[in-house]
Amino acid sequence: MSLKQFSVGIAMTALLTGCGFESVTTASNTAIDSAAQAQAAGISHGEYVARLGNCVACHSTPEGQPLAGGLKMAVPMLGFIYATNITPDAETGIGSYSYEEFDQVMRTGVAKDGHRLYPAMPYPSYAKMSEQDMRALYDFLMKEVAPVNQANLPEEIEGIRDVRWAMGIWNVLTTPDDPYETDTDQTDSWNRGAYLVQGPGHCGACHTPRGLLMQEKALNEDGSAYLAGAPLDHWMASSLNGDINAGLGRWQAADVAEFLKTGHNRFGTAFGTMVEVVNNSTRHMSEYDLASMAEYLKSLPAQAEADATPYVTSTTEAEQLAALDFSEPGSQVYYEYCSNCHVTTGGGYYPFQPPLAGNPVIMDADPSSLINITLNGSLRVFTGQGPDVNDMPYFRQLLSDQQIADALTFVRNSWGNTAGPVTAEQVAVIREATDPSRNDDIFVLRMK
Repeated sequence: MSLKQFSVGIAMTALLTGCGFESVTTASNTAIDSAAQAQAAGISHGEYVARLGNCVACHSTPEGQPLAGGLKMAVPMLGFIYATNITPDAETGIGSYSYEEFDQVMRTGVAKDGHRLYPAMPYPSYAKMSEQDMRALYDFLMKEVAPVNQANLPEEIEGIRDVRWAMGIWNVLTTPDDPYETDTDQTDSWNRGAYLVQGPGHCGACHTPRGLLMQEKALNEDGSAYLAGAPLDHWMASSLNGDINAGLGRWQAADVAEFLKTGHNRFGTAFGTMVEVVNNSTRHMSEYDLASMAEYLKSLPAQAEADATPYVTSTTEAEQLAALDFSEPGSQVYYEYCSNCHVTTGGGYYPFQPPLAGNPVIMDADPSSLINITLNGSLRVFTGQGPDVNDMPYFRQLLSDQQIADALTFVRNSWGNTAGPVTAEQVAVIREATDPSRNDDIFVLRMK
C-alpha cells in the first residue's frame, strides 16, 4: 500500500468514525457497575459516577452555577476553548440530547451536531465506562441537575489552528473505543480498581506522559509508560507505579487509600489540581472503591526506578540545623521559612503538615511541582471534618529565585533525599509562567 493510499484510508476512516455509532452494551458485574458502591456512599448511582469522573472540576467555575461551563482551558499550540454547559437546559446545555447521543459524545468525542471535541474532554478514558454507569450518569444530568440557561463561550482558536476536523484522524491513530473488559486472572477488587483508574477516574490524563500527537502513551498497565508521571501546567503529576522513591513503591495499599480519602498520608499531601480531585471526587468514594484503586495501583511495577536504591533516612542535616550550622546553601532559608511546618528533621507534623524527608515529590527528577508550590502555594484540602491546615503559603513575593533554588536544592539532598539541584533559571521560568496577572501559558488540557 502506498503512502497516499494509507493516508486516504486513514482520512476516510476518520470521517466515518462516530457515524452510525451504536451505544455500548455491557453485562453488569461488580467491577464495572457502580450502583452498589453508590448505595454504600449514600448517594444516587448517577451522582456517584459524576463524582468518579470529577465532572464539576471542568464544567464549573468558582463564581458560576454547577456544571454550567465557562472554564477557560488552553489547548497547547492551538489556543483556548471553554468548557461547555452540561446542565439539562434544552437551549444552551444538553437537555435535547438522547441517551444515544450522550453516549456517543462521551465515548468518541463527537457531539450531537457532529462537531468533534478536543481531548481536553477525556473521552479516551470515558470510552471504558460501562453501559450501567453511563446510563446512570445521563439520568443524573437530566433529572438531578438544575438546568441553567447559560450560553457556551466560543473558542479562541483561529484559522488553520482550529483542527477539530483532524480529531477523527487522531481518534483512529490513538484512541481505542472498547469498554473495560474484566481480567479473569485478577481479583474482583483489582478489576474494580482498574476500571475506576482507567475509565471514569481518567487518572492517566494527568499522570501518563504524552506522545508526539499529545496522546497518552499508554491507556492501561500493558504499557510501561502508564501512570509513569507527566509534566503539566508547570507541575509534575507524580508517578503512580512502583518506583521506589518518586513513585508508590514504599507506600502500602492503606497509604494510597488514605491519600485518596483525605488528601494526605505519612508520605505527603495533595497539591495543585490533585486537591480538586480529592475535594470533588475521591473523598466521596466508598471504602471498597478506595481500597480497590489502591490494590490496582500497587500492582503496577517500577519503571524508571526499577534498579534504584530505596530511600534511607539520615540525621545529618537535622543535627546541623539544630546547631544553627548554615554552611549548606539554602539551609538558612529553610530554617527561617520552612522549618516551623516541616521541622528541622524534615518530618513535618503528620497528618497536618507533610514530611519532606522521603517524600516522593521531593525526589522526583522534575522539580516543577516543588518550584510551583513554593512560589504559589496550594489549595486547601476539604475533608468535611473541620478546617484543614495542609494548605501551603506562597513565597513568590518573599523569596528571590536564587533563595528558592537554594532552599529546594537543600531539601532535595537532605535527610536521606537524593535528587538533582534546582537552578534559579528554572525558578524564574515558572515564576513568569504562573504570574497571577497573566494566564496565557496555563495549560489545563491534561489537568482534570
